[in-house]
Formats: sequence, structure tokens, C-alpha cells
Amino acid sequence: MGKVGAGGRSPARLGALLAGAGLLVLCAPGACGGAPRCPEPPSGPAPRWAPAPAPAAAAGAAPRRGPPPLPLPLPLLGRPLFAVAPGDRALPLARAPGSRAAAEVAPRSGRRRRREAARGKAGGGGRAGRSPRGAPRDGARPEPGTPERDPDRATRFRMEELRLTSTTFALTGDSAHNQAMVHWSGHNSSVILILTKLYDYNLGSITESSLWRSTDYGTTYEKLNDKVGLKTILSYLYVCPTNKRKIMLLTDPEIESSLLISSDEGATYQKYRLNFYIQSLLFHPKQEDWILAYSQDQKLYSSAEFGRRWQLIQEGVVPNRFYWSVMGSNKEPDLVHLEARTVDGHSQYLTCRMQNCTEANRNKPFPGYIDPDSLIVQDDYVFVQLTSGGRPHYYVSYRRNAFAQMKLPKYALPKDMHVISTDENQVFAAVQEWNQNDTYNLYISDTRGVYFTLALENVQSSRGPEGNIMIDLYEPYCSLHLHLKVSENPYTSGIIASRDTAPSIIVASGNIGSELSDSDISMFVSSDAGNTWRQIFEEEHSVLYLDQGGVLVAMKHTSLPIRHLWLSFDEGRSWSKYSFTSIPLFVDGVLGEPGEETLIMTVFGHFSHRSEWQLVKVDYKSIFDRRCAEEDYRPWQLHSQGEACIMGAKRIYKKRKSERKCMQGKYAGAMESEPCVCTEADFDCDYGYERHSNGQCLPAFWFNPSSLSKDCSLGQSYLNSTGYRKVVSNNCTDGVREQYTAKPQKCPGKAPRGLRIVTADGKLTAEQGHNVTLMVQLEEGDVQRTLIQVDFGDGIAVSYVNLSSMEDGIKHVYHNVGIFRVTVQVDNSLGSDSAVLYLHVTCPLEHVHLSLPFVTTKNKEVNATAVLWPSQVGTLTYVWWYGNNTEPLITLEGSISFKFTSEGMNTITVQVSAGNAILQDTKTIAVYEEFRSLRLSFSPNLDDYNPDIPEWRRDISRVIKKSLVEATGVPGQHILVAVLPGLPTAAELFVLPYQDPTGENKRSAEDLEQISELLIHKLNQNSVHFELKPGVQILVHAAHLTAAPLVDLTPTHSGSAMLMLLSVVFVGLAVFVIYKFKRKIPGINVYAQMQNEKEREMVSRVIHPESRAHIPQTELRRPGQLIDEKVESQLIEPASSK
Repeated sequence: MGKVGAGGRSPARLGALLAGAGLLVLCAPGACGGAPRCPEPPSGPAPRWAPAPAPAAAAGAAPRRGPPPLPLPLPLLGRPLFAVAPGDRALPLARAPGSRAAAEVAPRSGRRRRREAARGKAGGGGRAGRSPRGAPRDGARPEPGTPERDPDRATRFRMEELRLTSTTFALTGDSAHNQAMVHWSGHNSSVILILTKLYDYNLGSITESSLWRSTDYGTTYEKLNDKVGLKTILSYLYVCPTNKRKIMLLTDPEIESSLLISSDEGATYQKYRLNFYIQSLLFHPKQEDWILAYSQDQKLYSSAEFGRRWQLIQEGVVPNRFYWSVMGSNKEPDLVHLEARTVDGHSQYLTCRMQNCTEANRNKPFPGYIDPDSLIVQDDYVFVQLTSGGRPHYYVSYRRNAFAQMKLPKYALPKDMHVISTDENQVFAAVQEWNQNDTYNLYISDTRGVYFTLALENVQSSRGPEGNIMIDLYEPYCSLHLHLKVSENPYTSGIIASRDTAPSIIVASGNIGSELSDSDISMFVSSDAGNTWRQIFEEEHSVLYLDQGGVLVAMKHTSLPIRHLWLSFDEGRSWSKYSFTSIPLFVDGVLGEPGEETLIMTVFGHFSHRSEWQLVKVDYKSIFDRRCAEEDYRPWQLHSQGEACIMGAKRIYKKRKSERKCMQGKYAGAMESEPCVCTEADFDCDYGYERHSNGQCLPAFWFNPSSLSKDCSLGQSYLNSTGYRKVVSNNCTDGVREQYTAKPQKCPGKAPRGLRIVTADGKLTAEQGHNVTLMVQLEEGDVQRTLIQVDFGDGIAVSYVNLSSMEDGIKHVYHNVGIFRVTVQVDNSLGSDSAVLYLHVTCPLEHVHLSLPFVTTKNKEVNATAVLWPSQVGTLTYVWWYGNNTEPLITLEGSISFKFTSEGMNTITVQVSAGNAILQDTKTIAVYEEFRSLRLSFSPNLDDYNPDIPEWRRDISRVIKKSLVEATGVPGQHILVAVLPGLPTAAELFVLPYQDPTGENKRSAEDLEQISELLIHKLNQNSVHFELKPGVQILVHAAHLTAAPLVDLTPTHSGSAMLMLLSVVFVGLAVFVIYKFKRKIPGINVYAQMQNEKEREMVSRVIHPESRAHIPQTELRRPGQLIDEKVESQLIEPASSK
């Protein structure tokens, strides 16, 4: 076996490491077991790995063929890459019809179909590889091991045809069905269940189904449609993994949502209606009646009665992120782990009891939110991911203790991680580091899953044609590359197969060459646990283990009909040809009897593409004439390239002699096992250490060995690493074990150093009125004899006597917004240290209102203010756009001043950024050289209908403008009305100098005076009014300070009336004088700058109709007078044509 670059790791250690994860990587330079030789490797040094595509490959690197491989298509933390078929799933099968959609679900290899189609299509109607209807034939292609390609064919393949005992049963009436699910209980049970379905790819649903049951190992079958309901359409078959007699069938949700339950291996069924649609089920690993059901609307339900009753656990559950408790790690067997989404889209890790999952009873083992789709609960470990600062951080909980951050080498800087395995009390993970694109490094952890060390570099993964994942090491030399594919369908080809009951035998598919290839696939076998390999077939075959591995059964992968298979009784050295059916069969799947003594196999297929499903039961018992005796066995020692000590032990197994053709029966297991003396190969480099060229483990440049004692207190002891750690599950003894094992050492007294205070989620913000969790971290120091003082910066401080009391963080609630200086001081007898955190406390910004005048004059400074609700939300950024500016103005203040140099309508927009929220408001302001304005008042009854909200004011302003236009005939372009906030109801009337689009016919100042006189005249004559609602009339008046009319409209004049008239004249003169001197009188038709809509306008009360005044045109103020006084208002509408 060639070197694979494990950093000095021994081949035995590396092989055991990868075998534990289901991955086997082999490299045999030159010839491999008699297979064709590869070209000689290029001269000069070849790189250990070559990313694809690489901008500049090193000299001598073998070029890659085809497009660059894709990265692993799994979530950041995924389920195990190397999965086995779950115990609660039946074998899925699908016949390969002509449609492309159907071919995608067929279990046969899509690569094989394309390869055979290229060599020559057989059959018509678009069904490559099938014979025409009525003319099935055995494949015209040569059998494996033909003389042209294999000179040893005569000795390895016996071509005389032998006959196996078999029976065939047709599932009559199911010729159109294109999918099937098969369950074989096994373990001394003769029951087989088959669910066949017709899936319509155009409709995307199941339109027919049949349920079949056999009680004689598949010799005959009974159709059970009448027992489940003749009109019932079934979609899925589930089997309880802890009690194979319990069966559950799901109906097609397009028709009805029901399930059928059987407790007698499918003999009888009870039907139960559901009020939700099941998407997937998860059975409890110990309790046979406990089930979790995930619905199509992302709700999780539980049942303690095997589906007869259901209870809602949680809504918004992330798909495939729910788990049962693990026995031994959880005290409560009914505890459920799940990842749920909050209403604002965040994900969090929750646990609760299956029958009591109320809000009060839910726990959050991980504080704060986690990254979406990252929760994994597997064996003794719980994994979550949290991204902060643009980097993913991974956390692990061992045996449900507090979470700890997973420690990779400091500068690995992972951008992707996959948990591959948690067997043998350690975590095996694939990590894509910052400088990798299509390769991963493999890491193994300590028992707690916290500290990781490098196991293997540059493992390449790529997606195959059926969505499978292929794993490879890049070695630019001639090697044997074995395919290991991971697919949703665990029965697809491309696996590396071995059995506990068949020690030393491994069967795999692969290719010879400089890299893993998806073409020219051959079959290989090893009889010595992977030390040497032999090629057995030049094309892909399905290989099954029979009789504890004493017999290997091989069936060719082909889309052509076949009637032969191959048997080997000598571990694949020679093969005999057997016929299992008299008529060639298109094979869709093969299933062996579950259990230890597998001697019965069922082949599923069709005689033609329109025929019924054919079930061929093959019984291999007849090929044996006796059971094996003691003299038929020999001892066999497990070894790796001659090294007998593997994982610290020598193991000798009892193995049947390859030349003896006898039936083994039950497996006897290992004969003996004895520990080995510990050597350097039994130890990995500890975390923070790297293996150098001399084989020694020395500290990495970034690692400080003294940091291991940072959690240690004076008077206690800690394990001082020697730079090595024993491989988990290694059984070696003595030797260098004492030398390499970490030594207990007294904790040194240290002054506090490396103090940090951070928030639990790594953010520098907190929300007002909510808990914020602060974490105090110390690199060195006596954590047990340390005084910690924390000042939150808001007048509150706390003290702690040791760091261990703060492991879960310090929770605090800020009741005000602002930037708070959080300080922490740590003291012990040897020194002190301090740290500071500037925490921004905010509250959500709900509303932004832009306050500015409706109308202004050219070249006059205008103030604009952003009014916020609530008014105090923390640190804000204001972005302003105004006029024709293409670049915004960014300020930290909520007010700005600016001028407009040209007339017209201008838009002002302000955006306010508060944390992750950005709100904006936009207003329009009219700019003219001059204009007129007048304060309006209304009938008192209008106040009864004024809710004082912006929408109401906009609508009333539009109605007032319409009434003015109708009463005066003045074009609407000259009028702008704005109803002001507050009570009593008042409004501002603006008279504008409208100019047509050509720039001509602009109104002069005299025109504005005439329009103003007309408006005042109509207002004084009570000609402006509108109907608010049926029977409610509202009069519009010109507001004035005086209490009497300027003109008496009564027919007679008394003396008192004349006196009043004179007094009014004097008042008018006084007003005129004041006007000339531009003095200000509160309450006279002021023009205002807008303020907050939430506040109330502070102005003098206006005069009601019973004391209304007639105001001459001279009382209208010019632009120069419209200053200083501020009244809240909101822009209603710009000057525009009616």
C-alpha cells in the first residue's frame, strides 16, 4: 500500500481510522492484483494534492479530466456522510420506464444506463437496453471475464451452467406500477410485504397502489387491497425498528390523510384519520410505540400509541432537525431535541418532553440563536453552529453537558464542516479550510469532541450523476481507487461492502488510474482485510454475502435481461455460473434475507417493460450438502501490511477454509485477542502539537502549552500534555504508554492574564428591556481564587468570587438606551487584569416622520427635522436626499438646513438606520419667489369628527381645496391646503404663483393679490362649505384676531353699531401700522415649520363663526412675514392641476 500522507501516521492506524468511518482509501503504485498497469508516473516531485481548477499547477502534477468536482452538497453540519439503511425504511425499487423522470428514481446506476446506451441501444420505444415486447432475451453482450480481456477466465470462471432452486410469482394486475417498496422481517420470520405504486410523473402524484404479503419466504403472495380499502391509495411503508411485527402504511395525502396500523406483520390493519399531512416519521430507538411525525407545514407531532393518537409538540420545526433522546445521555427517554424557527426567522435549539412541550416546559440548552439547519444530535454528542464576524463557530455538548467551542488548529479557519461519525467515543469530521475549494481535511477529536487533530489531508468529494457523493484522495500515480458513494437511496451501487460475520472479505467497485474515475468501473475483492486486492469483474455487479460470507453472489449491472448469476465459495477466487430463472429477467432489485443465516434471496424484475412485477425466490440451501465441521476452519490473523498489532491488539479469527464447500450456520467470531505493547503508532499528536519529520510531536507556532492549565486553581492538579494522546479505543499496554501519557501536575499560581468580556452571541448590541448575556473569559489565572467585579455602566455592579460561578454567563437588563461602558476587573493574590466592552443598547425604531415647511421661498434657509418614535432608540445614522443631489448627505444629527436656488416642487427623503432596521419618510416642498398664506377655521362641529391622524387631515385638505376651487373658480394649481394637527381644527391656505410647463404665463404679484382678494371675499360670504357626511355641513372661514366683522351687513344701523364700526376702523388702522412695521402678533395666520405628528400644536384659539371676521386682502402676509413661528403640520399635496 502506498503512502497516503497522514503526517507520519502508520498504515495500520490510518486503516483502522478510516474503517471506523466507513471510508477505505487504498493506493497501490504499479500493478494492483493482476489488473492492467498504468502509465509510469511523471518524473519529478508530484504534489500531494492539486485543487481543481488551479491557476498554476505544480510541475509534474497529473492533470484532472473533466469539470472540477463539486463540493459536498450537505449543510454546514450534516448527518453522517457514510450512512447505512435505516431500520424503519423498506427497500425502495423502481422500474426504469422510458420517461426521464422515471429513470431518475430507478435504483440502477444512471452511469451504467448511459454507458450501455452509448455502446448500442437495445429495444425500442426509447427504453434503452430492453428487448421488444414479447421477445425477451438474455444479454447479447459477453459475460464478465471473457477470454479476450481475461486470460485467466478458464480457471476463474466455470462456464458450465448450474441450476438454482427458485420459484417465480407474478404480481398480477400491477403491470403499470413503476415503484415498489419491500419489507422482509427476517430473523426466523417468513413474512415479506410489498407495496407497489403507479406514480404519474405528469401529475406528480400516486394514482394506484397494491399491497402484497407472503408468509412462505416469497413463494406465493396474497393481495391485501380489500383489507386496507379498495379505494385507498397507499404512498409509504414504515416498519417499527424495535418490533418488526408492527407495520405502518401512509395514504396518499392528495386523496386523504390517514394511516393504517398493523401489529401482526401486516395480516390485519386498523385505519386512523389524521388532521395533518405526514412528511416523515422518526421511531424511538427503544420504545416501540413512540413516534415523531413531521408534517408538510413544518409542525412536529408525537404519538405514544404507535400513531393512534397524536399531539402537537412544536411549530416551525426545521426539516430533518428533530431527534429522540439518546439512552445513557438523557435521563428522560421521552425527551425530544429539535431546531425551531422563531417568528423573526431565527433558529434556536429546544428540548422538551414529548407529551408536555408547552412554552413553560421547553428548555434552551444553547443560549441564543444558532445558524439555520445546523443542529445534530448523535450518540453522546450535540452539535450546533453559530456564525459571527463572518466566520462559522462550532459548538459541541458531550453527554448533554454545557456547550464548548470545538477547537481546531488555530489557523484552520473552517468555512465548512461535516460530522462524519461519532463512533468509538470520538468525533470524526471533514473540514474544509479557508484555502480549500473541492477538498476536505479529516479530523478526529478527543472523547469530549472538543479538541481536534488532523488525521488525513485533502480528501476530495464530488457529486455523481445520481446525486451520489464520491470520496477520493488525489494521488498522481497509478493506484486502485475504490468508489464510496453516499446517496439518499442506501441500496445504490458504488459501496464498499464488508460484514462482521465475514472477517477479511471486502468487496468494492473502483478503477485503476491516477485518479478516481466515473467510467471503466470494475469489481474488486480482498480476502485479507484490504492488504491486497483482486479484480473479479470488469463491469459493475451487485455482490451479496450469503451464509455469513461463506458464499458471494454476484449479479451483473445491466439494463438488458439476464437469467444467470455467479457464485463463489472461495472468497472470490473462482466463480460458478448459475441460472436463477428460465426466462431472462429485467432486474430491478435484489434483496437478501435479513439475519445471520442468509440463504434465501428475492430478485425483483420484469419479463418485459409491460409485464407485471416478477418475484423470483432463490433458495441456496440446495447447493450445500453438509454443514461445516471444526476441521473445515482455520485461524486467520488480522494484519495491515504484515503488522499484526492494529489498534493496540492482535486479533485471530476463525475462518472457513476457502476450498471447503459447506454451510457455516451461525458465526463463531474471534478466537482470541491479546493487547500489544504500546508504540508511537498508537498515539496521535495532542491538540496544538504537530508531527515533525523526525516523528516527534512538537508545539505548533500558535500554541502555548501553558494555556492548558488556565482553568486550574492553586492546590489542584491538571493533566500536563506530553504532546501525545492515545488513540481512542486503542487497547495497547505498557511500552511507551507511560512516557506519552499526560502527567498530573500541581496547578501553578498565576496572575490573571488575557481577560476578555464579550456578549454570548458575539455582538456589540443589546435591546432595551431584554436580557443580555455577558461572558467573562480568562486565558490564565487561578479561576477558583479570583475576585471578579463587573460594572455594567448603568449604575449597577456585581461581584463574584470565582469564574466557575459564571460559566453560564452574566445576565443583565438595561432599561435605557445608549452606549454603556461595561468593565470587568479580576484580582487574585498574584496580580490583576481588566477589560472593557462598549455596549450599544437600543430599542426598535417604529416610525420616522420628516418635519419641514409646505412652501418656502427661493434662496431661503429651510430646516428639516426627522422626528422619531420612540424618540430615544440609541445610536442612529441619518441619510438625506434633497433637491437634485445624486449623492446623499450622511449625518449623526436628526436635523439639517439647506436652501433651494430654483423654483418648483422638490422632494426630501430621510433614511434612519438603527441597527439592522432602516426606516424612511419622504416629503415634498414647494419653492417660489413669493406666495400668500391665510389661516382657515371651520364650523365647531368638525372637531367632533376629527381623529387627529395624518390620513384624515390629508383627506379633509383635499375636500377643502375642492370646495375653494368650486366656490371661486380659481384653478387648482394656485391653491395648496394643509390641515394642521391638533384641536380646534385649523388649516393653512397657500396661494401659489403657478407657471405653465412652457415657462410662460407666470402669475405676477398682482395676480396673486387678485386671487387672494377673491378667496377672502368668498370665505367672508360663507360661500365655501362642504358636506362631511349626510346631514353634516361644514363652513370654511378666514380666521382673524378681531371679534367683530370688518363690514356690517345688517340693513339698519344703531348708535351702538356705529360705535362698534368706528372701533373696528381704529383696529384696522392699528393692524395696518403693525403690518407696515412688520411686527408680529400671535395668532394671525402664521406659516409654520412642521414638527412631530405625535405632538399637539401650540397656537391661540381661532375665532368661531359666531364672532368671525371679514379680512381684507391686505391682511394676507407676504413671504418675508412667514418666519419664526412654528406650527406642526404635514404636507397634504403639491400644487397641481385639479
